[in-house]
Amino acid sequence: MDDKTLLYLSLARITFLSYEEKLFLEKNLDSSIDLALMSIGDISLRIKRSINKAVWDGQENLKMAKAALHYCDTLGIKLLHHSSESYPELLRQIADPPYLLFCRGDESLLSRKCVSVVGTRQLTPNGKDAAYRFAYDAVNDGCCIVSGLAAGADSYAHRGAVGAYFDAVEKKLPVENLGRTIAVIPSAIDEIVPSGNKKLAEQILKTGGCIISEYEPKLDMAKWHFVGRNRIIAGLSPATVVIEAPAGSGALITADFALEYDREVVFHQAAFGDMALSVAKKVGDKLQKDYGIGKVSKYKVENKPDKYLEAGAPIVKDYKDYCEYLSEMPGKRTKATEQQLLFNLNEGL
Repeated sequence: MDDKTLLYLSLARITFLSYEEKLFLEKNLDSSIDLALMSIGDISLRIKRSINKAVWDGQENLKMAKAALHYCDTLGIKLLHHSSESYPELLRQIADPPYLLFCRGDESLLSRKCVSVVGTRQLTPNGKDAAYRFAYDAVNDGCCIVSGLAAGADSYAHRGAVGAYFDAVEKKLPVENLGRTIAVIPSAIDEIVPSGNKKLAEQILKTGGCIISEYEPKLDMAKWHFVGRNRIIAGLSPATVVIEAPAGSGALITADFALEYDREVVFHQAAFGDMALSVAKKVGDKLQKDYGIGKVSKYKVENKPDKYLEAGAPIVKDYKDYCEYLSEMPGKRTKATEQQLLFNLNEGL
């Protein structure tokens, strides 16, 4: 058993340490045993931050790391350490990158041309077609699709990507230059959530895609894992395309991360179709009621597409239009007339 890898796994498991603190300990410890023998006070002294309230059992942590490494070896799961050549550079550049990634499938995709596609689970028929077609066309152009394997927009984006591959095979066309799809999951690397997407996950791997997580095999999922997953989706691509997303949607959290990382945020015109706007109004009305009784935050109520459009986010009608946008002069898509039209549509519902 490689002790260096065991040290990486042991550090990756410590949720109360930041990325930078894990790097510091990695450089200043000789082995996984050294870490296991440290008390919570020892760790606090090393990183010069009080963490006395954290729960820590070094020996138990080492035991769990050994079990995780065994599962990875048995299941053929690859570990991508932050310093390895296979770790994606774009992700390494974000403020809080994963210290360690677990990967099933082709990890080389993580360093290819990518675009992240996100959206609501309450997708309209127009949104389903938009997500599928955008991903289908992107893959045929050699671009990889990054999404979160959730229900709704994520699922249709992944399906569009694998559909492009299957169609090429059926037509006996070469597949070497096709893009693939990358699923970033919030669960342990050996678990698919939601379970209804297990078949889709199999198709992703069968078509040469990959599934990644920052969570080891057999680890229980926590609610905060979803937000952690969103930051990875935003971090893997130079742009995030939002298909449909009413106020409070988790897809807009991904958009916020993209902006924080100085990446592009782009909206598909499907987000402003009649049905999508109708859904957005219903969701917005419910959020307002929930906010009134203290069930949701003001941020969730106010975090809606209008905010991003006002800040200059462009609107595209398909993948070809997205590519054209990337080559245009800055500001061409953010015309006041276009923005005002969309605001008027929203206000008129």
